[in-house]
Amino acid sequence: MSDLFSRRLALLGEHANLSLLSECLHGIERECLRVDEGGQLALSGHPAALGSALTNGQITTDYSESLLEFITGTAADPGETLAELERIHRFVYSKLDGEYLWSPSMPGPLPEEEVIPIARYGSSHIGQLKYVYRKGLALRYGKTMQCIAGIHYNFSLPEQLWALLQQAEGDGRSARDYQSSRYIALIRNFRRYSWLLMYLFGASPALDKNFMRGRPHQLQELDADTLYLPYATSLRMSDLGYQSEAQAGLTPCYNDLASYTDSLRQAVGTPYPPYVNIGTKKDGEWLQLNTNVLQIENEYYSNIRPKRVTYSGERPIQALMARGVQYVEARCLDINPFLPMGIDLAESRFLDAFLLYCALQDSPQLSNGECGSCSDNFLKVVKDGRRPGLHLQRHGAPVVLQTWAHELLDGIEAITRLLDRSQGTDAHGAALQAQRAKIDDASLTPSAQVLAELQKGETFAAFALRQSKRHAEHFRGQPLSAEQQAEFEQAARQSLQEQAELEAHEEGDFDSFAAAYQASILALAV
Repeated sequence: MSDLFSRRLALLGEHANLSLLSECLHGIERECLRVDEGGQLALSGHPAALGSALTNGQITTDYSESLLEFITGTAADPGETLAELERIHRFVYSKLDGEYLWSPSMPGPLPEEEVIPIARYGSSHIGQLKYVYRKGLALRYGKTMQCIAGIHYNFSLPEQLWALLQQAEGDGRSARDYQSSRYIALIRNFRRYSWLLMYLFGASPALDKNFMRGRPHQLQELDADTLYLPYATSLRMSDLGYQSEAQAGLTPCYNDLASYTDSLRQAVGTPYPPYVNIGTKKDGEWLQLNTNVLQIENEYYSNIRPKRVTYSGERPIQALMARGVQYVEARCLDINPFLPMGIDLAESRFLDAFLLYCALQDSPQLSNGECGSCSDNFLKVVKDGRRPGLHLQRHGAPVVLQTWAHELLDGIEAITRLLDRSQGTDAHGAALQAQRAKIDDASLTPSAQVLAELQKGETFAAFALRQSKRHAEHFRGQPLSAEQQAEFEQAARQSLQEQAELEAHEEGDFDSFAAAYQASILALAV
């Protein structure tokens, strides 16, 4: 344990400061596909009973009409965040007619690419913009890849905690710049250590054969319809999932906020020849927002992002540049198909301790090839993480995964003790011990448990559908109270009204709106 880390823990452990650890905020975004009774992708439109995907703040769609996204608010207690997520699930199930929420991250049998429906958001300019952006994603990466679902975990530390550390360490920068630099430091450590999350929580060691669409691969055949790797933890996060030649050179190493925003500014303003050859329109119909490396900054696929709540009409990158980093969004978490919501309180509590460890531990800049070794370690664990005796690279030398994992947990354990003291509980320590057990016994990991189920003779699709129906029974068996149900239904009606008003008062034409949006990209890229 480093001296700096120890000093920070000691400061936060003082009676006057301990409560700050109870003021971290959490939010969850959970994606999931709608499927029919037989596990086929639901080709129906986004259910009107759920409200407008454009303006409903809790229930929207991601890439496809079939790909729901549930968004919680933020809360200091992760139990409250998960309770809100559960209420959203219960409401949605009260409105799904003969459909189910797909239980794992990887999709089941998909129709032909052209049949997969792109999400629509109505006729307003912003609604059309969201649709054209998704058309561009289909063009650039294919629709199949866009049907992968995951969990995004949003996390922030209270500003008073940053102020306390800044004062103790005599840092003379502005509060905004100090806080941003410390969140970027957290992200650097997340890059170093997020392979551990893949080992502990990866839950996609197998997939439906038709996901590959006949492309070459190194996967093994588990049965006629299922492909897998015997020691994989998260094929979703491997090079089989999100991949892009255009983004290959886009690997910000997060040495400061400016270098991160500069790399994204350049990408949203730099033409990419294959996209230029396609163009933005064909026969007057939009194909993609622009022909640059990224259409918008959110197109950049990363395991974690620095974030800032945006104002109306403001781009994410503008918010970061103007007001600094406010929270981080961890994006690499698989949906656990054994859990009704894909995540539970024990995982959330461990994530809190892990992210606090990343925030408080020393975080030197990534140099001398460390950025590459971070990526290599991550990729090795998602494809081969449960292999006995697997070695990773640390400071240019090999280290056994279990050895490094236990050392990390030793540091994280110090965080769990502080969290439990601050909240008068032992729940964080218990969550950590459950993860230690997985390191010592790989069969306890979700990825191993998924394979154990499949090796009983069930295809991936059959297993996933069985779990989906089990979860449906869970949510439908405990409906919302009449008051809670009425609140969701009112929010759905209100969102539809907001979309209608937006469309009724739209001014100008979409081409002019898109041109102005493109101009804002070019202004950023100067």
